[in-house]
Amino acid sequence: MIFLYGAPASGKSTLGKVLAERLGAKFVDLDERIVAKAGKPIPEIFASSGEAAFRDLESKALRESLAPEDNRPATNLVVSLGGGTLLREENRRFCEENGAVFCIDTPSDEELERRIGSAAGSRPLGNKARERASHYASFPNRIAAWFDLENSLVVIGKGIAGPIVSGVSVVADATVAELWAKRLGVSPLVTIPSGEVHKTPQTVMNLWSAFANGGLGRKDTVAALGGGVAGDLTGFAAATFMRGISWINVPTTLLSMVDASTGGKTGCDLAEGKNLAGAFHSPRVVAIDTDFLGTLSPQLLSAGRAEMVKHEVIGGLEPSVGSAAPSAAEIARNLAVKVGIVREDPFEKTGRRILLNCGHTVAHAVETLSEYRISHGDAVSIGCVEEARLAVRLGLADPSWPDKLASRFAAWNLPVSLPQGIAASDMATVMKRDKKRAGGIVTFALPCGWGDVRGVPVDIDKGVVAE
Repeated sequence: MIFLYGAPASGKSTLGKVLAERLGAKFVDLDERIVAKAGKPIPEIFASSGEAAFRDLESKALRESLAPEDNRPATNLVVSLGGGTLLREENRRFCEENGAVFCIDTPSDEELERRIGSAAGSRPLGNKARERASHYASFPNRIAAWFDLENSLVVIGKGIAGPIVSGVSVVADATVAELWAKRLGVSPLVTIPSGEVHKTPQTVMNLWSAFANGGLGRKDTVAALGGGVAGDLTGFAAATFMRGISWINVPTTLLSMVDASTGGKTGCDLAEGKNLAGAFHSPRVVAIDTDFLGTLSPQLLSAGRAEMVKHEVIGGLEPSVGSAAPSAAEIARNLAVKVGIVREDPFEKTGRRILLNCGHTVAHAVETLSEYRISHGDAVSIGCVEEARLAVRLGLADPSWPDKLASRFAAWNLPVSLPQGIAASDMATVMKRDKKRAGGIVTFALPCGWGDVRGVPVDIDKGVVAE
């Protein structure tokens, strides 16, 4: 059971309706319950009876919202609370004992005033965000932002993963399961070995068998707990098991949070190349929880920063500064670049979505030829810089651009040149298997400057690439 809390006009009801629908839960708007019970709008309750009487009605409605229905306890609920419901300690204790409270971070004063002003008279106490700031800050589980993306609800926050996957069959990366399963209160249906080398058709077959042996049906939901490999494999297995079941994605690495978690692409690798088998199958919910960042190594954090720099290039964002582990708000700002592009071109029909492949044609070849000893994040860093050099050779970018881009990746301790031992001829062979090819022509998403990434068809067999 999830209780959504926060300042008036912070978006509790808006988020609650979508979250409940995506989780297959019942949605309860506490204010609507109060109005139905009292038979008059909340401003009239305040005017005729005062705030204390309203709080009494609120407390009663809260408890009634959890009353058993059809002799069964109401457990699968998403409840939107009023902006002052938990000012009463007994109400806070009641919610924390019966579920999880997610407090929505307060929008800016300007945005709150705009929202409150657009519904004039509906909130008798007005903007109480500053006055209650310390109260709202006392709730540890938080939501910083969310995006409603096609069939996915992307929720970004802290301490949100466990309640969202409660009661769902979980597919977990083996390493992640050891670190997090007990903390999240989940017992995985199946664990899969860690690493890109296990992103194979055989692992997908193992998942199908686990789903069948676990008794999963068309109306069931599975959750992926792990990095991009776990998400891609679980999503692909879900897309194809019984012709498609729902799934939830809980990315646990920074790389998967800002890249593979959203967009609906699922799949596995073949011996001939990366992600050559797959399907579009969007998760119902993506729960991006920054708690996971606390157990990541510096190398894994840097790998995630590679995709974040890529988004900065595509979106023309100011370069990130600060610690390797970003805040939920920083992740949301960065991920908004990908979300905006996916909304415009969800199934790669218009060519807009190809921009997200910036650096990836070279990166996927590097990963394949290194037999995945080079991580995806490192490969993306190398790929973006190498493709910037290609843009210069094609006359599309200033000669100084590759060095400027390389310095941004190097600031996060990422490699910026091709590793020794990888031959140009082998790179060309692998790149000609790229999904974006047409004969020997491959469309690169070339970084030509900040905010300037272009889809450019390139003949792989010409010397400009081999250089």
